[in-house]
Amino acid sequence: MAEMLFSALYETLYMVFFSSLFSAVGGFGLAILLIMTGPHGLRPNAKVYAILDIIVNLLRSFPFMILMIALIPFTRIVAGVAYGSTAAIVPLTIAAIPFMARLVEGSLLEIDPGVIEAARSFGASDRQIIFRVMFKEALPSITLNVAILAITLLGYSAMAGAIGGGGLGALAYNEGYIRFKSDIMFFSVVVLILVVQCIQSGGNYLYKKLR
Repeated sequence: MAEMLFSALYETLYMVFFSSLFSAVGGFGLAILLIMTGPHGLRPNAKVYAILDIIVNLLRSFPFMILMIALIPFTRIVAGVAYGSTAAIVPLTIAAIPFMARLVEGSLLEIDPGVIEAARSFGASDRQIIFRVMFKEALPSITLNVAILAITLLGYSAMAGAIGGGGLGALAYNEGYIRFKSDIMFFSVVVLILVVQCIQSGGNYLYKKLR
């Protein structure tokens, strides 16, 4: 049983790590576009912001399992396979990008407008304002949001496992639920809880350090 748990844990961490990495990058990029084109942004553009806002809300409204099934053809094109841990990274990333975008957008909107205006008065470009002022100010909050993202993806990965994604979700469902092995179900849940605690503790530690 220990071997199965370690193998499933590896698959889960593999999915969560890469989907967190890709969705954090994609979400940050999308958040910048939202901040730039928003009503009080650096380059307000109501039409572009409205389109981005609709896309983000639309993707966030999809239940993950339905989204994962709907993306099977696209997943097969991108990953070369439709099922498994590598394939699950595709829908996990797509589902998490708009979520991360909203988290980062919220962090950036909390920055004191006076700090941005001061940077403008010194002749800072939009790029400098975003990366040297806004990102620097919001970094502790963004770090905590990445931990929240990883924990959310951990939950998504468990759901993905139930429909062929692999990992602890697949182990708990196939061995624990289908075959009525309550000990495997129990230990799978315990491992998931421990991983969540580690991620959250790491996020809290980095947040305090960066503050």
